[in-house]
Amino acid sequence: MPADKRSKKLTARRAARTPKAKGGSKSILDEMTPSESAAVLRTLLKQHPDLKSEAEAVAVGMVSSPSVDDIAGDVLDAVTSLGIDAFHGRAGKQPGGYVEPSQAAWDLLGEAVEDVVTDMKRRMDLGLDSAAEAICCGIVIGLHKAEGVGSEGPLGWAPDFPAEEACYAVAELIRTCPAGKRGAVCDRIVEALSDVIPQWTDMISRAGQRAMQGK
Repeated sequence: MPADKRSKKLTARRAARTPKAKGGSKSILDEMTPSESAAVLRTLLKQHPDLKSEAEAVAVGMVSSPSVDDIAGDVLDAVTSLGIDAFHGRAGKQPGGYVEPSQAAWDLLGEAVEDVVTDMKRRMDLGLDSAAEAICCGIVIGLHKAEGVGSEGPLGWAPDFPAEEACYAVAELIRTCPAGKRGAVCDRIVEALSDVIPQWTDMISRAGQRAMQGK
């Protein structure tokens, strides 16, 4: 192939691969990873500090209104969708020694909801009490829905996990909360959950009281 024709074909192929912002094509912003998008935001705020208050308002709006139902659904899915293969891969003989099936089950289930609990505590640290409480309620409701779900996987080996993890989530919320607010937060959580899962009301209340006492 003559060199000039080959050069033209290469140029055409490269042009076809180049992102275009006009003509209905996707913007490069639509294709960026979360970390790249965060880097762009930081650069913009550094170059335009006057946008900081507006960006903070948008951020607060995004993180301060989580849906209890959505959180509950995510938690339910997280603990009921763990496959038997993953469970078998964590139980029995392991490089570090033998792991009891029940222990492997608890480890997997705890990891499945760990990010949601961490997000709950993060929002409480940010002073977004209502958001943190909504996430806590969602966690507890999702775990309650998972209680008794038939499973050959982790839930089948850790039937007490939903109730105990629910108590842990409530306790973590109270511990993360500023001391002066703990009583009110505990009362609101117990009241909110008593209407939805009354059979867990006493258990949740005790977990909150123990957390306020530093236990």
